[in-house]
Amino acid sequence: MLNESRLDVAFQALADPARRAMLARLALGPASVSELARPLPMSLPAVMQHLKALEDSGLVSTAKKGRVRTAQLEGDTLGAAEAWLKDRRTEWEAQADRLEAFLESYQDKGE
Repeated sequence: MLNESRLDVAFQALADPARRAMLARLALGPASVSELARPLPMSLPAVMQHLKALEDSGLVSTAKKGRVRTAQLEGDTLGAAEAWLKDRRTEWEAQADRLEAFLESYQDKGE
């Protein structure tokens, strides 16, 4: 699992809707920067800044071949974020189950 600070950076990167749109496109496969920029209502330099944030977070890697920079998803960081969320969900569900059991036992005693 990633260390906490790396996970913090990943969640910060995921917080932006433009970055999430880029990740959704990359889920279909690698894409050039111009392909990522096409549907976004921003300049190419702004797209590059978002891509840099995704790359710094470890969610995406890029490679330049000639004049074309191509980006692709990096599953390790996304998997670590997903695992963290899954662990929290398991904890929350266990707490809800305990609360439900307590309320049922409290209700049974009141009857």
